[in-house]
Amino acid sequence: MDVPTHGYLENTLPSMEAAFANGADIVEFDIHPTTDGQFAVLHDWTVDCRTEGKGVTREHSMAELKTLDIGYGYTADGGKTFPFRGKGVGLMPTLDEVRARFPDKQLLINVKSDDPKEGDLLAARLGQLPPERRALLAVYGGERPIARLRETLPGLRTMSKISLKGCMLRYIGLGWSGFMPAACRNSIVLLPVDIAPWIWGYPNRLLARMHEAGTLVYITGKMDMTGFSSGVDSAETFARLPRDFAGGVWTNKIELIGPMAKRQAATAGGPGSAR
Repeated sequence: MDVPTHGYLENTLPSMEAAFANGADIVEFDIHPTTDGQFAVLHDWTVDCRTEGKGVTREHSMAELKTLDIGYGYTADGGKTFPFRGKGVGLMPTLDEVRARFPDKQLLINVKSDDPKEGDLLAARLGQLPPERRALLAVYGGERPIARLRETLPGLRTMSKISLKGCMLRYIGLGWSGFMPAACRNSIVLLPVDIAPWIWGYPNRLLARMHEAGTLVYITGKMDMTGFSSGVDSAETFARLPRDFAGGVWTNKIELIGPMAKRQAATAGGPGSAR
């Protein structure tokens, strides 16, 4: 794990508030269904690493999860010290608590499983919201739950790895003609900073086309040999963006990138930030 540069624990209400305060336009978090009908907000599939508990996150009740210390397992020195131990008891929020705390903010929800039933559960929960509230939400995750969300709530922005691949392969082949693939509509597009310049119309024409299709575009970090890309988490990576870039930036270091984005936006209409 990285050495902490602040006192916030991820996927908590205080950390989300801090992210928005530092300039985030949208905040991403991870959810798991619980045995008592809630959605718990936690990154990990199990509670073993980050808490003193044991087992798969979704096999607990929310009442049980609320008793855990989510700062218990954090260490940046191989287990010599645990700087957040004892500070995270009761801080694991529910999806409903996040929505209630940030009713007018954009939220990006990560479904951690590929269980279609989870898509049905989430669709039932989000379907109760008025359309103007759902318009502030976007969801990504496994193909099967995302497919169920698309079927049930067709206006909701959604993305899976398969839908992103389908969108980009078709757009790369035909984007020059103005064609917008169906997979690119009401979706989320993540573009590694080293790949983005090769995409048709990047940056401004691409952003305009995707915006018209109801799709959010975020630039991520450089893609590595495994095909994984992290966030735009350094000044060097941020500097690779065009100065007039008006899309989103996917970052895990909002305390660093947020002020940089704000300064650039003030001089050149620069980017927003996620997370």
